[in-house]
Parts: sequence; structure tokens; C-alpha cells
Amino acid sequence: MVVDMDAVGDLIRDVAEQIVMPRHRALGRDDIDEKSPGEVVTVVDNEAESALSAGLRRLLPGVPVVGEEAASADASLLSLLPEAPLVWLVDPLDGTSNFIAGSTDFAVMVALVHSGETVAAWIHQPAGEHLYVAERGAGAFVDGVRLRRQPAPAEPNLLRGSALTRFLSPAQKQSVAAAVAGMHEVDAGHTCAGVDYPLVAEGDRDFVLFWRTLAWDHAPGALVVRESGGVVAHLDGVPYTPARQREGLLVAADRATHTRVAQLLGL
Repeated sequence: MVVDMDAVGDLIRDVAEQIVMPRHRALGRDDIDEKSPGEVVTVVDNEAESALSAGLRRLLPGVPVVGEEAASADASLLSLLPEAPLVWLVDPLDGTSNFIAGSTDFAVMVALVHSGETVAAWIHQPAGEHLYVAERGAGAFVDGVRLRRQPAPAEPNLLRGSALTRFLSPAQKQSVAAAVAGMHEVDAGHTCAGVDYPLVAEGDRDFVLFWRTLAWDHAPGALVVRESGGVVAHLDGVPYTPARQREGLLVAADRATHTRVAQLLGL
């Protein structure tokens, strides 16, 4: 696999500058639609995905692109993830609801998947102008500075984390609430994987619980966390891969924290 990491980063920055940021806090009513119950999409999502897809195809001719909006229209595209030797994953606007609300918690994300495993990842937070980049076996970086995640505290009452419980059952939510009550600080996350994953990689959170595992949401951040020294695995400890669609995903500072938190959550 040969890809120009800097060229992909430049493409993402250009798309964010030309398409995403000009419409931040400037969307019209006709710029927003509902693609499914509870799921919104904007003209920014569609235009950014189109521009990113075209640019990525130029960088690696013949490599297919699976974008969030394209896959929403044609779910069969997801079959490329375990089957294609190489495939691009694109989340053109992670945190669309935040973007619509005028929040700065949104990101543009891209991952390159090789035989079902993520080998390169980019997360750009346009509002803060931060770019997270990871390459399998080569480390993770933010704005050129290497990320090295330190182990989390061993004591549960010192842990800081996030638990995204929107898709949990009432009983599961109750279990999570009971588990996190004894921890130092646990919030509901930022409704944006492109924000929540970097917080673990940089040490601001010790864990994040996700339930839904759409590949474009998790492939980029999972590699950033792993290459910084963290762990991304399902609650039973099985490592995450974008080719495996399973509910329940725990991002943690280290293996011991993953095991400890998974046991406490009791899901």
C-alpha cells in the first residue's frame, strides 16, 4: 500500500475550506433534509463527499470509495469493506447535527482500508484547524506532533470518560448509569466520533462507549487511538475492524482500562 499521506491531508483541508466552513452557521432551510427518521443530511455532506471521492480516486486510481451518503443510498457498497483489496472510507461531515446547530464539534474523516483492516486515517477538525493522521505501524500525529497515550488511572473513581447511550435499551442505559456513577467524570460525548476519539488519544478521556458502529464513524478514530497506544475493541475484547459490524464498542486508554470498564458496564 502506497499512499501520499500529506496529499490526502491537503485534499481534506481544501474540501473543508472550500465547501464546509463557508456554510458553517450559514445554512438555509433548504440546505437541510432528513435522510431517515432522526438522521439529517445537508448539502455540505453531499458536496463534500463528492469532492473528497473525486480527489481520492485521483490519488489512487481504481480504488473504490465508500462514502456515508453513497452507502445510505446503496447499502451494497458496504460489502466492499471485507472483499476489496483496498477501499476508501469517507465521512464528509461527522457531527452533522452539531454543524447544523452551529457547534464547532464536527469533523471531516477519511480512512484507507486494506483487506478489511484500516491502514491509514485522517481526522480534520476544521473549526480548530487540527488534523489527526495515523498510519498502521507508524504512529499517530496531531498537526505533526506524535501522540503517545499514557495508561489511565487504575482506580475507577479517577476515570474520565464518555458514554453515548442513545441507541441503548432502557435496561442498558440503567446499567451504564449505575456503573459510571462511581467514576470521576463521565459525560454524554460530543455526538461526533471525530471529536471523541481524539480526546482518548490525547489523554482528555480514558474511555468512550459507543453502541452503533458504522464504519465511516469508527475506522479513522480507531486507528488514531491504537497508534497512540490505546485500545479499540468490542465489549468482549474482540478487536474492532471496519469490516465487522457489531454493536457495542469500547475505546480505552489501554487494555487494562478496557477490561475494567467493560466489566463495570455490565453490557
